[in-house]
Amino acid sequence: MIFFNKKSPKKKLSEQIVDLRLVTQQEMDGCLQELQEKSTDDGKLIRLLERKNLITSFQAGRLKSNEFEGLVLGDNKLMYQNASGSFARVYRAASLVDGRMVGVKVLRQRWAQDPETVKMFHREAEVCKQFQHKNIVPIFDVGVQDGIHYFTMEFVEGGNLRDFITIRKKLSPSEAIKYTADICEGLEYANRLGYTHRDMKPTNVLMSIQGVAKLIDFGLAGEDDASGAGEAHQRAVEYGTLEKSTGAPRNDPRSDLYFVGTVFYELLSGKPPFPRTKDVEERKRPSRYSQVPSITTLEPNLPTPIVTVLEKLMAYQPNERYQSATEAIQDLLEVRAQLGDSDSDSGPPSREADVKTAAEQELQMAIAPPTVLCVESRPKHQDVLRDYLTKHGYRVLILSDIDRSMNRIKENAPDCVVFMEDSIGAGAVEAFNKALAMNPDLAAVLVLSEKNAAVKKTLKKTDRSRILVQPIKIRNLRAKIQKVLQHQLNDSAELTAY
Repeated sequence: MIFFNKKSPKKKLSEQIVDLRLVTQQEMDGCLQELQEKSTDDGKLIRLLERKNLITSFQAGRLKSNEFEGLVLGDNKLMYQNASGSFARVYRAASLVDGRMVGVKVLRQRWAQDPETVKMFHREAEVCKQFQHKNIVPIFDVGVQDGIHYFTMEFVEGGNLRDFITIRKKLSPSEAIKYTADICEGLEYANRLGYTHRDMKPTNVLMSIQGVAKLIDFGLAGEDDASGAGEAHQRAVEYGTLEKSTGAPRNDPRSDLYFVGTVFYELLSGKPPFPRTKDVEERKRPSRYSQVPSITTLEPNLPTPIVTVLEKLMAYQPNERYQSATEAIQDLLEVRAQLGDSDSDSGPPSREADVKTAAEQELQMAIAPPTVLCVESRPKHQDVLRDYLTKHGYRVLILSDIDRSMNRIKENAPDCVVFMEDSIGAGAVEAFNKALAMNPDLAAVLVLSEKNAAVKKTLKKTDRSRILVQPIKIRNLRAKIQKVLQHQLNDSAELTAY
């Protein structure tokens, strides 16, 4: 099948890819020479480019679908989709100028014709371009290209706070205080410039691998002379309900502090103070915010000073809350000092410290997504594996042939290989053992067919390998991949330290 750019129907795909600056002319010439043809089969060219790591699976998918617009925005080529919301998507991109990683936020096309949404999107960028603070993600450039509205920002090498909580479950009181203080410092800075956030929640806080919390998404940021058009936005339902039911003024900085309290609550307990729901009517009930269960029902051993700070952040009546982010920071740091926390603790490592290290290693993986090679011959299963694992942050390669996969492991090994035995046959077991023997640093997962389940007993599980038996759920496969990669990362860290 041949794919053509609608805007340049006379150009070959190879020329369009070079024009887009996804690859260089030299890289393309090498691929065309290897194919020994002039790109008469665009599908083969795309697969070769992906196999050689010249394009990502995300880029390959867009090229196959003839979706050229938006692959390069300004001087940035989009590499992967990192996050997706109702109004925008966020991508990890590479600068074509200096190669650095940047984040690119793109307004969804279905909203590009809505003037109010476009105005709010650009307003977020213009507001954040003013901010220069360690706890706020900086915005670099704002643009419109081919009707696509976007802006670029710092690429934070880690996940958002909700991802962090998913990994860690809950944090120590000292850590929870540190990240909550980071959030408050970002708000304190924005407040000094006359802005509130208006959408405080874990997904709008990014965690750097250096352990710094950074605020994003000031799309509803309020200021004294703001039009308030964004107030009808669904994300503001919680703020609107809280302020209306308590008689607080619009854009009250104390409203942000209430929702900082909900984040603090989740960091300490691993659970949100009220169930997440998309039901707008439920989110409009004042009792949702006035009758929050005490955190002591979940964490009865929390020190009293921490509970006191949390309850003051989440006081339903605004005059009982902290009156400024500065007040909250002072109490948070004072309580942290009372706990005897020290950044230079020289005592023996605790289990809590081990857990923290593991989580930091998980975040480190986000810098360069681990490559997972899936050996699977069924096209539908290939698509499912590619889409699911890519969505969860992995770089995915697919091969249907065992011999080719072994050559790949020998010449340019991935971080992890997955053999699907019910697809590629009994040779998968031999390939699994051979791959582990060939490359001691390789992580590997073997998925046996149900009829061949007895083979599992004959295979030895190691830190870097796992054996599963069909039927399995894809999320269970991902969990095993994550497990073997974590052991690989731990061993690498130990060697580096040594």
